[in-house]
Amino acid sequence: MEGGKVLVRLNRYLSLCGVTSRRKADEHILQGRVKVNGITVKELGWRIDPERDVVEVDGREIKKPKYRYIILYKPCCYLTALGKSKDGKKTLQDLLKDIPERVYPAGRLDYNAEGLLLLTNDGELANRIMHPRYKLPKTYLVWVQGRVEGKTIESMKKGAMLEDGFAKPDKVKLIKHEKDKSLIEIVFHEGRKHIVKRFVSHFGHRVIKLKRVAIGPISLGKLRPGQWRDLKEEEVKKLKKLLGMEV
Repeated sequence: MEGGKVLVRLNRYLSLCGVTSRRKADEHILQGRVKVNGITVKELGWRIDPERDVVEVDGREIKKPKYRYIILYKPCCYLTALGKSKDGKKTLQDLLKDIPERVYPAGRLDYNAEGLLLLTNDGELANRIMHPRYKLPKTYLVWVQGRVEGKTIESMKKGAMLEDGFAKPDKVKLIKHEKDKSLIEIVFHEGRKHIVKRFVSHFGHRVIKLKRVAIGPISLGKLRPGQWRDLKEEEVKKLKKLLGMEV
């Protein structure tokens, strides 16, 4: 930051705008294909003010994208996809209307699962949400068949070897029993396919209902199935800070 202005590296700006990767952006700069305010820049590490400087690549002005951050409560029996499904199943497109920006889900939920989805056109944030390297916790409430005993919860805390490698939840907690089923809270920071269902199945219990209630500091709150809202500025800041992004 200089004089109250937030400066961004030129290669990062080109990456954020979806022009190319940072490495490729460096190549463009060295090749003299990038101009800032009409002047060709060939110096790596150059910083710009996205709010004032005009950046061009091959004569085309690169404008700062307008980012949108949305939280959606995906109901059961919707595909985590945008667009029409070939077999007529409902998709997120049926829930998200009148949004001019092209937002994409940062992660998935199974067709029969419900709960929190984050959608955005901020590619860097989406990648960090999904990448296990950043260890962003995802919290699930899971109804399972049978009574889950305390000793099973303790075994779950130690983790289990699944067919695609060892899996260890960040947290497991028994909420309650109800007749022949149990409600547990389970937290994973990785997003391997069907990891919650496969992990619970390893301990002899079948998932009846799965609901994701939080991703990092973002929770469903009072949203009902099918409802969505824009994230508040403070929520975006908390999420980015947790993921090690510049705010």
